[in-house]
Amino acid sequence: DVTLAGYNRGMKRDLNKRIMALPLRAKGALIWRMFRDPDVPLAAKSILPVIGAYVAMPFDIIPDFIPLLGQLDDLVVIGIGLWLFVILTPRTIIEEHLVEFE
Repeated sequence: DVTLAGYNRGMKRDLNKRIMALPLRAKGALIWRMFRDPDVPLAAKSILPVIGAYVAMPFDIIPDFIPLLGQLDDLVVIGIGLWLFVILTPRTIIEEHLVEFE
């Protein structure tokens, strides 16, 4: 049962638990370090600027003036984008950087 970037379900669950156990600041630092790592594929790195551009754009799927739903679409896009970034990054690179925060 092999999926993207050498993951199987057990590995994904383990990495997910380890990442989610980090404080928010450490999660941000982990993403930043991985983004700067030359071994992370360009496909994974290209997702982060797209997320930033979407959040900064004045155009949204659901306009921000609609209470709660306007901000919820931004959070969903950020969550999906970060999930894709992690999935497209080889497991060994994530584990290498994750050790520094545990």
